[in-house]
Amino acid sequence: MSRISELFARKKERVLNIYCTAGFPDADSTLTVMKALQTNGADMIEIGMPYSDPLADGPVIQASSSVAIANGMTMVRLFEQLKELRKDINLPVLLMGYMNPVLQYGFEKFCHDAASVGIDGLILPDLPVHEFETGYGAVVRKHGLDFIFLVTPETPDDRIRKLDSLTSGFLYAVSSSSTTGKETKLTDQAGYFQHLQKLGLKNPILVGFGIKDKETFSTACAHTNGAIIGTAFIKALENNLPIESSVKQFMDGVLS
Repeated sequence: MSRISELFARKKERVLNIYCTAGFPDADSTLTVMKALQTNGADMIEIGMPYSDPLADGPVIQASSSVAIANGMTMVRLFEQLKELRKDINLPVLLMGYMNPVLQYGFEKFCHDAASVGIDGLILPDLPVHEFETGYGAVVRKHGLDFIFLVTPETPDDRIRKLDSLTSGFLYAVSSSSTTGKETKLTDQAGYFQHLQKLGLKNPILVGFGIKDKETFSTACAHTNGAIIGTAFIKALENNLPIESSVKQFMDGVLS
């Protein structure tokens, strides 16, 4: 059983996954941020791999990627940093990013190196389903990684079931068809979350996009297994406080 599966077997509700950009706010701050998240109550960590053209990301996460790239963050440097990952981090950890830099690195090598440092799963939003089924999925499974697909309010039921069948770990329910960080009224999406619940999917469901505080986290958790916070957390790291203080302050605001 993977760390992600173990988490959901143990904790079936109010699972909190926090997104952080590798190399942000500082070149070598990735593990510092992760340790602070673990200390302050995160259940899972999603590491964003900086990319110059992140199609699903809003301006805040795009800006953090630009800072990270300027800081010298690369895939090679990230894996070098993550060699120390499992010395201190016991939470499930995901890598989130886009196919272009992964393919430049080499997909097989990427999966091998991710698994070797203790990464549990991947989120690659621009990997087509057909390509996953006919080639890439086998490589992901070979290296024991979970793979998470995304669904939106506009995704037809038959496609949701298809994506659920290909997903392992959890299904990522995007709260609206927009980029990260855009204001979304989650209460208006209650019907969508309830509908997903009624489909009897095999995977747990985490809601992403528009989750930013205690209220929105609780709203997302009302009909699903938990939520993902990204943009609001990146903003919290921009306040020039020590990282540990910024993380504690933010997490207390969500979980208290």
